[in-house]
Amino acid sequence: MRIVFLGTPALAVPSVEAVAARHEITAVVCQPDRPLGRSNRPVPPPVKCWAMERGIPIHQPEKLNDGSFAAWLRAQAPELCAITAYGRLLKQPILDIPPKGWLNMHPSLLPRHRGPSPIQTAILEGDTVTGVTIMRLTLEMDSGDILLQASTPVDPDENAEELTARLAQLGADLLAEGVDRVAAGTAVFTPQDPAQATYCNMFEKEHGRIRWGNTAGQIHNQVRACLPWPVAHCLYQGEVCRIHRSVVIDQPAKAAPGTVTLVEKDWVIVATGEGQLGIIHFQAPGKRAMAMEDFLRGHPMQAGERFEEIR
Repeated sequence: MRIVFLGTPALAVPSVEAVAARHEITAVVCQPDRPLGRSNRPVPPPVKCWAMERGIPIHQPEKLNDGSFAAWLRAQAPELCAITAYGRLLKQPILDIPPKGWLNMHPSLLPRHRGPSPIQTAILEGDTVTGVTIMRLTLEMDSGDILLQASTPVDPDENAEELTARLAQLGADLLAEGVDRVAAGTAVFTPQDPAQATYCNMFEKEHGRIRWGNTAGQIHNQVRACLPWPVAHCLYQGEVCRIHRSVVIDQPAKAAPGTVTLVEKDWVIVATGEGQLGIIHFQAPGKRAMAMEDFLRGHPMQAGERFEEIR
């Protein structure tokens, strides 16, 4: 079956690879190259790199709804379009082009966590189970009928980067199976229950600001959800520091939130609004991230010191 695949980040690479192993990917559509890092030079997205290595035609439209992209897509004559984390909304004239429609891989158990940050939000909200959904793409965001779903437990210490890698592979296998079913004419779709829908927003730098008055569990989930970006952060000695790994200590804190209550060889324990947080991987101002044990070797901390909130 002739397929045009739309996707941009690393999350989408296993999906395009799995579909390409069973069907003909005639072209790949990605967002334009964007500046990255200190050099500010445009960097090709991961899906583009995958396609370049295989000689698959690549299209990176700046505009989607002025008619030119629709004309290009129509000329490709796809039977089906598959999409994973493309990152832009498509209007109905584009959705109407492939005769067998669109299949989207969304990394949540829809209708929970519709929107652009389902993985981070699942961790932030302390979900113990998440998964992937293969669905028809429709005009309303993430509301299309469901073809397939698969669930997976979320480890209480798993961060967004680790969970993304797992869901990317789980979703890739399921998307390929969904494409097979559409090709064979055996696909059966089930409408979502809109009454069960929850929504998430784009993750922003603000999501990483630690509020020490929150519970230890909430801050721990924030640390997990914000890795690799924007990384949970606060102030230490008046400068921004970042926490990469933590652990919840279910003991009452006899100090104000943000106060260091105990310093040991390999962690620092900090009071929160409820319970305490052990910091085990830390990034000091202007330094690389490292195990707290390594940081303490050259920068000793003392009980009574404070981590402050960024106002």
